[in-house]
Amino acid sequence: MKRLILALLATLWVLPAMAADYKSLEWDNLIPEGERLAPPPQVNHEGDPMSTPQPVGGVVPTLDGQSVRLPGFVVPLEGDSKTITAFLLVPYFGACIHVPPPPTNQVVYVRFPKGAPVDDLWDAIWVKGTMKVVSSNHQMANASYAIEAVDVVPYE
Repeated sequence: MKRLILALLATLWVLPAMAADYKSLEWDNLIPEGERLAPPPQVNHEGDPMSTPQPVGGVVPTLDGQSVRLPGFVVPLEGDSKTITAFLLVPYFGACIHVPPPPTNQVVYVRFPKGAPVDDLWDAIWVKGTMKVVSSNHQMANASYAIEAVDVVPYE
C-alpha cells in the first residue's frame, strides 16, 4: 500500500513537470529581434492580389527542436470531413485566405497524424509539439517553421 501511495505521489509530481516542458510562445517569438521593430510590409490593394508575393521573414534558429505550445488559427491542408491531419497555423483568422499571406515566419506547418476534429478548428487553438526551423511550400502559403504536434486543443 505504501508503494502505491508513493507511486501516485510521484505521478502527481511528474505530470505538472511534463506540462511545463512545453514553452508557450507568442507569434512575436517567431520573428528575429532585429525584425520586430521593422514596419509591417506594405500591401498593395490595387490590381491582381494574387500577383503580390508573400513577404519572407527571418527565423529564430534557437527555436529548432524546442518543445513549444503556440496559439493560432487553422488553414486546413490535409484530412477528411471529420479530422484534419495537416494544416497551416497562422496568427489571425482568415490569413492565407485573404492574399497576400502573412510573412513566412508567421506561418507554421503542422502535422498531426492523430487528427484534430474539424469542429474544433473554426476558433483559435493551441498546438503543442516539437518546433522545427524548416521551410516548406504549400498552395496557400509558404512556412518558415513546422511543428510535429502531439496535442491540438481549443484555445481557452
